[in-house]
Amino acid sequence: MCGKFELNTKFEKLPKILKQDYPNRLDSKYETQIILRPTDPVLVIKNEGRMNTTFMTWGFIPPWAKNPFDKKTPRPFNARLESLEEKRLFSGSWKNKRCLIPSSGFFEKKYRIRKKNYETFWLGGIWSTWISQDGIELESCCILTTKPNELVKPIHYRMPVVVPNGYEEQWTEQIKDADELKGLLPIIEVWQPDEWVLEQVDKKAIGQMSLF
Repeated sequence: MCGKFELNTKFEKLPKILKQDYPNRLDSKYETQIILRPTDPVLVIKNEGRMNTTFMTWGFIPPWAKNPFDKKTPRPFNARLESLEEKRLFSGSWKNKRCLIPSSGFFEKKYRIRKKNYETFWLGGIWSTWISQDGIELESCCILTTKPNELVKPIHYRMPVVVPNGYEEQWTEQIKDADELKGLLPIIEVWQPDEWVLEQVDKKAIGQMSLF
């Protein structure tokens, strides 16, 4: 599970691919985020013929939802990688609407997991578009989770999928067939913990974090 993460990276140090095509004035209005929670707007890279950076609501809204603002409408913020193809809610997005969410660390219980060098990394996700009767579009996403590696296992039974640098286009491009979809799995095999750190933090520490 991944219910909190951070993007505590200054704009000039964000991955270059994220800054190729981004929302107007993002460079001047961008702010680091020391804590991001479900329902917050998050930066996302998607690919609809070209790589594009945008904001989406964190919490997957079904395209068929009558009212996405109704509290009774399910808005999952995580999806299990192992069962994506079996779930009607996620299967279409898994095939054609995969996305990347930049992060500098994610939180489980009282711990933060980050790169030793504080490098920004990609959380693998899927996204959806909800369209109102009058044509207003609302994009939302959720973060994929998988089995934990040796670093995370002592504190949680799940962890977010991390997509390695260099696979941004391959991960986000539309898939032609099931074989191509299966071809994505080797690039997101459970990451080795050698270059990562698990550190204990508390609420006060989270509020005071300034990595860069």
